[in-house]
Amino acid sequence: MRSKDPKTQVGACVVTPENMILGIGYNGMPRGCSDDDFPWTKPEKHLYVCHAEMNAMLNSNNINLVKGSRIYTTLFPCNNCAKMMLQLGVKEVIYLDDVAHSCSEEEAARKMFDAAGIKYWKFEKIEG
Repeated sequence: MRSKDPKTQVGACVVTPENMILGIGYNGMPRGCSDDDFPWTKPEKHLYVCHAEMNAMLNSNNINLVKGSRIYTTLFPCNNCAKMMLQLGVKEVIYLDDVAHSCSEEEAARKMFDAAGIKYWKFEKIEG
């Protein structure tokens, strides 16, 4: 809900293997860049917006994310966020939706996750 993106609001949370929160984030403009001064329409917004996953990792309360940490995110990560996750030692990705399943960015992320042995799965609500 914190994201100013009128179309796609994404949140992310990084946790240790013991479920201690390391960092949270949402999609938005970088620090010092006013939400009102940059475009929120595609494809222009992609030139400026920091993704929720990136912000969660950068906003981490731990300089180096704990090896084996997990990230919970609204949407399946793009290739750039996937690269950052791999470099920081994230071992599992749990997402709510993969609306852009067949886009090249998600395909590249899946390929890197598979090569590095990163688990990823879609969270399914249990009704009841």
